Amino acid sequence: MDSAVYNAWDRGHVWHPYTRFSDIERGPLPLMVRGEGPYLYDAEGRQYVDAISSWWACALGHGNERIIRAIQKQSEQLQHSILGNLSHPRAIELARAVCRRMPTPDRHIMFASDGACAVEIALKTALQYHQNTGHPDRTEFAYLEGAYHGDTLGAISVGYLEQFHKPFRAVRFPATPLPVPDYNRSEAECLRQAEALFAAHGRTLAALIVEPMCQGSVGMRIYSGSYLSALATLAKEHGALLIADEIATGFGRTGRYFAVEHAGVDPDIMCLGKALSAGYLPISGAVVKDTIHTTFSDQPEDHTFYHGHTFCGNPIAAAAAVEALAIYDEIDIAGQARAIEALLTEELAPATGHPAVQEIRILGAMAAMEVRDTPGASGAETAQRIRDALFAQGILLRPLGRVLYLMPPITTPRDLVRHLAATLRDHLLNSRQLT
Repeated sequence: MDSAVYNAWDRGHVWHPYTRFSDIERGPLPLMVRGEGPYLYDAEGRQYVDAISSWWACALGHGNERIIRAIQKQSEQLQHSILGNLSHPRAIELARAVCRRMPTPDRHIMFASDGACAVEIALKTALQYHQNTGHPDRTEFAYLEGAYHGDTLGAISVGYLEQFHKPFRAVRFPATPLPVPDYNRSEAECLRQAEALFAAHGRTLAALIVEPMCQGSVGMRIYSGSYLSALATLAKEHGALLIADEIATGFGRTGRYFAVEHAGVDPDIMCLGKALSAGYLPISGAVVKDTIHTTFSDQPEDHTFYHGHTFCGNPIAAAAAVEALAIYDEIDIAGQARAIEALLTEELAPATGHPAVQEIRILGAMAAMEVRDTPGASGAETAQRIRDALFAQGILLRPLGRVLYLMPPITTPRDLVRHLAATLRDHLLNSRQLT
């Protein structure tokens, strides 16, 4: 492989997501050509620990032979077939497997290809459900401050982050932000504000959408199960549906199979993606309770949900997902995440209270360290310097502003988890030397 040729083609033609032009101008981007377990390898043979599971998706790491075989087998039988007025075995098997893992199995799933599209399905389902049931005035949504649900126009309306979405601010639809407890605001204070907002907007709310327990892109902000439960109760009392965006938190990442289990919450709609196929192929979906699904009948009036995706339930992607779910059960994926949580807690404890550290947040197989500003550098600048230093050591991180986080594959060997946490800790504790 001629890396120079690929680098030239890359710079000439590939528009990289969430990548500044200045980052590309610093030099050729690493060209990843192979993955094995928790590692990625570039064209020069350098090894990197994928400490962020390739955008939080690769729960089983890279090169899992069982998923590869499932993909190969399915690719020899049926590569693609639409689900409009047709079906195929892998979509049926996956739908059944997903619904059987819900609090109750009486649900249907509509498949899509990525998380934002699953969120779009959920939002449109909620809106049409209220139309179907004679409540056309319910056209607004509530969401949590700092939420991120994807980059489609619908998703940014309920997950607006100024640094990402400012050019599209004018076209957002009406949505009400609810506060989230953190080191500046108590849970009781936030709940009082949420109650007031529901009292003011409850009659027009179609749904409340949440990232349960952990808000990812705002900086891995963790909140309690009791607050999630209280919000779910408020939504139900005011006639709004509850949408749980488990795209990043689902399939064991938080130490429970789904994050809503921490709060004993049963959402009306759940959005899934990323680890649904263990990150091997693009597939996502919105799981909807049958009490909602049944209102979309075309009799006596036509309430059909006229929504779909070309690759909805693609057979090869569905085959990968079916195998991934089977593996998750066999290895107790949530139990594995809880074991990683204990290691992360132990290794990062010495950083608690350090002047450079605003807060350490750990939930399941995820740990975040929020970096303080110093006279010599902002927290974000320090986080980026640490990211660069660790990358030079073969550890792939991607800070969220001032927040450094670890979210490795859940199958990462325990000694490697310790190494990642200890290395990140030590670099942060010595961060003043990097300014």
